[in-house]
Amino acid sequence: MTELNPIRVGIVGLGRAGGIDPSSWKMHCSELQGREGKFRIVAACDVIPQRRAQMVERYGCRPYARIEDLAADPNVDLVDIATRSCDHLSHALIALRAGKHVFLEKPITVDYAQAIKLRSAAARAKGRLFIRHNRRFESAFVRIRDIIATGVLGDVFEIKLRRNGFQRRADWQTILSFGGGQLLNWGPHIIDHALRLLESPVADVWGDLKRVAAVGDAEDQVRILLRGKNGRVVDLEISGGAALPEPEYMVLGSRGALTCSGADLRMRYIDPAQKLLRFRARAATPGTAAAAVPPENLQWVEKAECLAPDDLAVIWDHLYEAIRNGKRFPITLEESVEVMRVISEVRKGTPFRSRGS
Repeated sequence: MTELNPIRVGIVGLGRAGGIDPSSWKMHCSELQGREGKFRIVAACDVIPQRRAQMVERYGCRPYARIEDLAADPNVDLVDIATRSCDHLSHALIALRAGKHVFLEKPITVDYAQAIKLRSAAARAKGRLFIRHNRRFESAFVRIRDIIATGVLGDVFEIKLRRNGFQRRADWQTILSFGGGQLLNWGPHIIDHALRLLESPVADVWGDLKRVAAVGDAEDQVRILLRGKNGRVVDLEISGGAALPEPEYMVLGSRGALTCSGADLRMRYIDPAQKLLRFRARAATPGTAAAAVPPENLQWVEKAECLAPDDLAVIWDHLYEAIRNGKRFPITLEESVEVMRVISEVRKGTPFRSRGS
């Protein structure tokens, strides 16, 4: 592979997201396979010795038990933070103060106050802070934004987002003091989607949190309504207690709608070439149900698409271009801070206020 001045990476947190254990979900390490010309793993940090040993065996990298020592390593260009949510702020601050670039897993912090503190630190830092909202690159999300932009659905007035299932979860993600709960797990991804799809500053936030199926003391049922200043509403739900799922996306517009479940996207909209007749409302009793609707032959277009598989790892390519070539990284810190503002608004008045801050 052609050498492209690879960025030297130190990974902090070698569990389900950051590690290489075959039993893990293998996110960061597996995503870097095939990108050795752009990124080279040179250091790894975890409190568990076995995880450090696995990384040494696989990558020949330097092992560290403390993030302070990894951040002080002069051979590390980028600190990739994949630790527990409650540690994201402190670990990001350590890396930034050491002058490193930082790639920070979601959630960036556990609440809005911490996000403000992180933003302030990033503004003063020598290195740059990049946020891993990799779900921006979901095939369905990208395609739906493109469809909305064409205008074929008319004036989009409501969007429904769902990530539902039934899971009696019992790991640290169910414990508030560690930053657990679906609001900080799936929440940053789906709230980020909602804010992009809203296409407007937020005017109103309403939320409801419950614990339904998971153990621990954190919420596993999240319902949020966002209304933009443009009048558009996004209705999102993340549930670990829904035995029957809904479509992941539904978009309602004045001339049509779409739904998407997995790779299956379906649309039904009025032919853009058809001009709708102008009617005048009448106060008189119509007499029959049929007479209540003036006759009009709507020309409906129905389409179905099978979307390409997600390529969430492309975020690393954007990261390389931003660091090495000065290109714009597609996720801004301000956007991530706004996600945390919404999360903190939703928590207000509930029993699920995070105790990790």
